[in-house]
Amino acid sequence: MFETRRLRSRIGLQLLLTVLVIPFLFPLIAMVQGSLVGAGWGNYATVLSLPLLPGFFLNSAVIAVSVIAITLVLTLTAAFGFSKLRIVGKEIYFWLLLAALTLPGVVLLAPLFATVTQVGAYNTLWAVILPLAALQVPFTVLLARNFVDGIPNELIEAARVDGAGMIKTFWHVMLPLTRPIIAAILVLVFINSWNEFLLPLLFLQTPDQQTVTLVPQYFVGQYNNDQTKVLAAAVLTGLPVVILYISLQRFFERGLAAGALK
Repeated sequence: MFETRRLRSRIGLQLLLTVLVIPFLFPLIAMVQGSLVGAGWGNYATVLSLPLLPGFFLNSAVIAVSVIAITLVLTLTAAFGFSKLRIVGKEIYFWLLLAALTLPGVVLLAPLFATVTQVGAYNTLWAVILPLAALQVPFTVLLARNFVDGIPNELIEAARVDGAGMIKTFWHVMLPLTRPIIAAILVLVFINSWNEFLLPLLFLQTPDQQTVTLVPQYFVGQYNNDQTKVLAAAVLTGLPVVILYISLQRFFERGLAAGALK
């Protein structure tokens, strides 16, 4: 790990990091300040008093948990197969999977809308869960495979010598060693699924199915475009993401660094 021992180097590095962070802090500070204009904390009270708000949070939580569960299962099994199993043509399949990263999500909206409507999933949470999970998998598989490549093959061979099958080897050997990358994937997928706006806006039309990212639109028309309420809703929407990241920060940084580099 990179370390700085001299005081001058530490001060210089701290100044550099501060300069890099400042552009990201300004929008956050402006959002919080804007949410307190006028009625102050009363803006948050108005947002929290919205009758549909608990349902919005529940729908977002269901979508986020479902996307995380699907993504983790597909990612970890795929990473194990691409890294440790002998599969004919697995590199071709891997690069075909990575080719999906080049497709912008907007391009997929028309075929997604046609498919969701045809299978009768329109205005259901599955119309958001399944596409979101599919969009996460290529990048998470890339991270997880690089991490699994760092697990010694001797451990896998030792498990097989002891009589463990593929499933037991995956469950008892690989999973305990992949906790850092699991934490990194969990945070990344949660952020992407919790903050998703376009798919819920397109596929979820009734209030009982909508998510927390759609709350600001209720204050644009009903409260005559009250931007203070919109900003307060945005702050409340972002709190779960901040809390989760702070809780898993150590594992997230370790897993992301290990998954990005072999």
